[in-house]
Amino acid sequence: MAVSRNKNELYRLFRECAKVVSPPPDLTVSQWADLYRRLSPESSAEPGQWRTDRAPYQREIMDAVNDPLVETVVVMTSAQVGKTEILLNIIGYHIDYDPAPIMVILPTLVMAQSFSKDRLAPMLRDSPALQGKVADARSRDSGNTVLHKTFPGGHITIVGANSPSSLASRPIRILLADEVDRFPASAGTEGDPLTLAEKRTTTFWNRKKVYVSTPTIKGVSRIEAAFLGSSQEEWCLPCPTCGEYQPLTWAQIRFEDATMECIKCGARHGEFEWKAGQGKWIAKEHNPRIRGFHLNELASPWKRWTKIIEEFLEAKRGGPEQLKAWVNTTLGETWEEEGEGVETHDLMKRRETYDCEVPEGVLLLTAGVDVQDDRLEVEVVGWGVGKESWGIEYRAIYGDPGQQAVWQQLDEFLNRTWKYVDGTAIGIACACIDSGGHFTQQVYDFCKPREHRRIFAIKGQGGAGLPLVGRATRNNRKRVLLFPVGVDTGKELIMSRLKVEEEGPGYCHFPREPEKGYDQAYFDGLTSEKRVLRYHKGRPRFEWIKRPGTRNEPLDCRNYATAALEILNPNLEALAKAPKKDYYKQNAPMTGAPSRRRRILSRGISV
Repeated sequence: MAVSRNKNELYRLFRECAKVVSPPPDLTVSQWADLYRRLSPESSAEPGQWRTDRAPYQREIMDAVNDPLVETVVVMTSAQVGKTEILLNIIGYHIDYDPAPIMVILPTLVMAQSFSKDRLAPMLRDSPALQGKVADARSRDSGNTVLHKTFPGGHITIVGANSPSSLASRPIRILLADEVDRFPASAGTEGDPLTLAEKRTTTFWNRKKVYVSTPTIKGVSRIEAAFLGSSQEEWCLPCPTCGEYQPLTWAQIRFEDATMECIKCGARHGEFEWKAGQGKWIAKEHNPRIRGFHLNELASPWKRWTKIIEEFLEAKRGGPEQLKAWVNTTLGETWEEEGEGVETHDLMKRRETYDCEVPEGVLLLTAGVDVQDDRLEVEVVGWGVGKESWGIEYRAIYGDPGQQAVWQQLDEFLNRTWKYVDGTAIGIACACIDSGGHFTQQVYDFCKPREHRRIFAIKGQGGAGLPLVGRATRNNRKRVLLFPVGVDTGKELIMSRLKVEEEGPGYCHFPREPEKGYDQAYFDGLTSEKRVLRYHKGRPRFEWIKRPGTRNEPLDCRNYATAALEILNPNLEALAKAPKKDYYKQNAPMTGAPSRRRRILSRGISV
């Protein structure tokens, strides 16, 4: 008996030792996630154990990383399909199961910090397999910060695409790039950020590169270009009637009953009937080294088709800007511009007689001022619901901007009021003045004491992908509040609105009355630039080119007036419902008795 017990104990010890020294089971990323990933309550609507079956299209995207033949994975996708969670699962897998140096790139340093704090940190905290493997950023371990974390066998570096030094810092085996279409064209002066990061992977034979993004504009979209060079796979489901596999496409959706029509047999079935089928990825091209996946929100388990149809109809009513965003973020497709410029004579024909200074649809006024060597040019623009706009007055103030007299005339102009047909007066709610020319100090001197009137200095910044209005700063000698303005973004916005042909959201009105200043010269200037596709170091990018013999001050002034609206950030829909008050007079937005309309108008900025 004693011998038998000793044998059993020996076998038990042997089995325990075998568990310790044996290699781990051969897991893929999706299998690891199904076993070990926990979704955190602050970053997921469905916290708890990860289940790939919840969105089965994610499985092959994740497991492509485990295929030794695959070097690059491209995911061109809409919102609401779990793309960030896919990246997090790949990170968790390599921290726990296949340690390696990892780099995660996001468009900006701010977004990189948010990703680390809001998405990565909760996963490390709540997934037991990862607990303790990465030290807390608040610990004394200098190897672990918000943007750089070490773990046994590897490290993870999280960077912004706008930071050239971090992109060239260290060799990496796993490169994960999120929202690549929002990356700047160049990381400082170093060149394309994605190319810089790719160079860090060259020393690893088993490198993996994963690029994920919602697309932007056709012809310049990074993710579209990468997808077109890949296997071009679509998630397909079988028709419940005939079994024909096909992608969920918007053209086949029928609005009246929220069904999709089969491309083969014509049968219509609802969302849940289609999604009950066993889906699979079908490739258009054979490319074993670069696998590309395209997804739209119709495949998402978190978004109902009825809601998608509702959002489409709302975007269509909202004008080309909203429709473009819907195509990018819901269909996961690029937006194709209808044209590259606007014709002057088309806008001239659009002019209308106001028979008043301010048409009834105008809710507030903004102004944009361009500074030239011998004059100031200024446009006052009225704004209504849906950012429908009315040109109110365009004026040139001649004189040397180096002298006080010309600025005194501008002050008087910005201080005046304009009247509706019923005599109600309205003043300028916000104005932007370009400080980028030869008279920067004069602009600062003018704006500094008038910030309480929301008269702000701005500095134009060229380049694609910049926000229309960036974060304001006082980092200048005069301590003036200075707003960076993405002028190319503004020009795109203006051109898309000028193409709107029906009155409503985004439509641009212009007056016929000669004294208001909207003559041939104005429209020549407003349409003086066109956007052309050019190649810079082999990469496509759009540039704005001025037509020969034209002046572009009217376009610049409209751009700055549009930026002023963005700075003000009013709730135009709520403002339209408020009773009209004659509070727009001189300094009205900042002084006088409070009113509901002023409270609504004041949201979005404090100075």
